[in-house]
Amino acid sequence: MTTPTRPSVHAKRIGPTLVPNRSRVLMRPFYPSSDDIARRVVARVMALPDEEIARLLGRVLGEFADRHERVEQFFRNRFAQVRHYLGETWEPSAERQALIGAHFTHEYSPESAALFNPSIVPHPDQSGLPRGALRFILSLRATGEGHISSITFRMGTASAQHRITLTPPVPFVTEPERVPNPAYDKKLFASKLQEAGMQNEFSQRVLDQLPEAFILDDLYHILTVKRRQTDPADATTDRAARGILLLAESNYEVRFAPSSQVSQRVLFPSTASQSNGIEDARFVRFQNDDGSFAYYATYTAYDGKMILPQLLETPDFLHFKFNTLNGPAVQNKGMALFPRKINGHYTMLSRQDDENILIMFSDNIHFWAEPKLLLSPAQPWEFIKLGNCGSPIETERGWLVLSHGVGAMRKYCLGAFLLDRDDPTKVIGRLREPLLSPNESEREGYVPNVVYTCGALLHGRELIIPYAMSDSATSFATVPLDEVLGAME
Repeated sequence: MTTPTRPSVHAKRIGPTLVPNRSRVLMRPFYPSSDDIARRVVARVMALPDEEIARLLGRVLGEFADRHERVEQFFRNRFAQVRHYLGETWEPSAERQALIGAHFTHEYSPESAALFNPSIVPHPDQSGLPRGALRFILSLRATGEGHISSITFRMGTASAQHRITLTPPVPFVTEPERVPNPAYDKKLFASKLQEAGMQNEFSQRVLDQLPEAFILDDLYHILTVKRRQTDPADATTDRAARGILLLAESNYEVRFAPSSQVSQRVLFPSTASQSNGIEDARFVRFQNDDGSFAYYATYTAYDGKMILPQLLETPDFLHFKFNTLNGPAVQNKGMALFPRKINGHYTMLSRQDDENILIMFSDNIHFWAEPKLLLSPAQPWEFIKLGNCGSPIETERGWLVLSHGVGAMRKYCLGAFLLDRDDPTKVIGRLREPLLSPNESEREGYVPNVVYTCGALLHGRELIIPYAMSDSATSFATVPLDEVLGAME
């Protein structure tokens, strides 16, 4: 007697489609290739007569003032950052300062090459909506010149009938301001040092001098004092000092202006570990023990050689905290946090071996160890590898997880599986066939034959799936939850 085969289920493409937008540009610091060139640039501007300064600055402002906010102020801020190239000389006028700053500024188009790998969460503000509608925030991996990836955002609504409407993006984009001197917890910082292999006699002397809650200025001061007390030729101490500073600077906070629009905000790489990109953020609305909500995102920091899973936290998409993740299980790509604790533990999906999906538990959201194998490739469309496609979604039947599978010709498809609600180490359902595969119009792109997502959203009984097409553009698909659950084997 044969076991009846479950019906296959396929997501329905509904649009709209987001494509790269080259016209949205950031003002970013520009650095000549050497300090000597920078000094000569400053000297050339300093040598110009006042009337020429006014004319040239007017020309620059006339060309760029409509493309950005507070352009002249940005130029003057840049001058303050490159003031050391001026040397000991008279203080330039405000106009001359601005013109020097303009020579150390350039435009960067973060979305010029690709807009892909989306993640979707409910917006913190659900007021003023029609009955049955849901407002959401969509995060996207934006890629521009030099293949540098950043996080950009869009806002939209899903109607009661599950139609997607995106709010038109504003024509300009901005980076947040760094929060000066955020507080660090010494106990947590010491644990991260140890996990990173940077705990030694020198680092312990530094920690001993730090208060239980310290700021970056405290650390700078103590590092300077302790470094002077050691042999300048001591390479071990020098490496420890640089490692301590690198760790501290990799944990930072930024804040956007409250008046900024969601689509205006861009999180651009700003630390050494992120220098080549902030990739594939998987956002989740996380419910705390007291019933309140926070938004977390696991992402991959890339410095051109090494990938490093990291954590992002925000209460409102205005104030963001970047934190390092530590522990032997923090490796590879594709970590995804469950939206609440399970049996008192934080729970995370991951992929340590570039083939299987694993699960792990922790009492501390910043430390992860001892992953357990959860799911291995079984169907031909996932023979090469499996990975999650964002945080699990809680349903009455269990934790629904979207997955990606890679098969012949490195073709990426979306699938799904189901985990037990109380014991998510148990797989209780799985789709045999892909939920979504690249069609003919989606096969061409930066990486051909790929559909991919970093997170879906359950709206009523409908699953809304934003998905990337061949690492180039992003669209939307939907599928009834009951159909997905009914097709599980």
